[in-house]
Amino acid sequence: MSTVSSPGGLSRDHARWIRSHPRFFLPIAVLRRVFRGKFVAALKSAFERGQLHLAGELVPLAHPKFFAAWLRPLFRKDWIVYSKPPFGGPVYVLQYLGRYTHRVAISNHRLVALADGQVTFRWRDSADHNRHKVMTVSRDEFLRRFLLHLLPKGFVRIRHFGFLANRRRAALLPRCFAALHATPSKNESETSTAPTVHPLWRCPKCGAPMVVVERFTAAQLQLRSPPLLVVAA
Repeated sequence: MSTVSSPGGLSRDHARWIRSHPRFFLPIAVLRRVFRGKFVAALKSAFERGQLHLAGELVPLAHPKFFAAWLRPLFRKDWIVYSKPPFGGPVYVLQYLGRYTHRVAISNHRLVALADGQVTFRWRDSADHNRHKVMTVSRDEFLRRFLLHLLPKGFVRIRHFGFLANRRRAALLPRCFAALHATPSKNESETSTAPTVHPLWRCPKCGAPMVVVERFTAAQLQLRSPPLLVVAA
């Protein structure tokens, strides 16, 4: 899931715009405290659920009292979080995230064939100088891998918050423009109050808008019989 933020926001009374520091995004001091808190909290939760296997010199920590005493000092230490600008720059980061937020798990052009219950597709081996290779797996294994990329029910790929949240955007976004002494464009004002009318998918052959005819659950996908042979050009 990706979150969308902005370098600034409205004041508590929604009367003026407060600009963020130029280097507001992921400050190291804040990032390491957040990471420390989430890591230690997850470690404590795993212990309470019996998911930690403590052996050897760590056997005494299996006692809740000793484990709590060992865990407590971790909050008083400064954790080190290694963060640096990406090699490809911000444009590369947006392209990388866009592949996860606006695309499916595998593109159609990577599918080679489906025959005798086996799926053949192209993939890129990052461990071998990013060479393109072909892999064949069973139909069930292919569906298992594909379904790993589907979000659980109730989750969304992109979540807006603050003045961009869906339930508050129509009221707060105009105030942001007023505080910035800016006039929203026609497209921005329309998208803030009405759903987009642009088609989500277009046919790769003719370019016409594509519509959803039917949706399948994971169980229906597994039970649906595949065609005898489908070969992509």
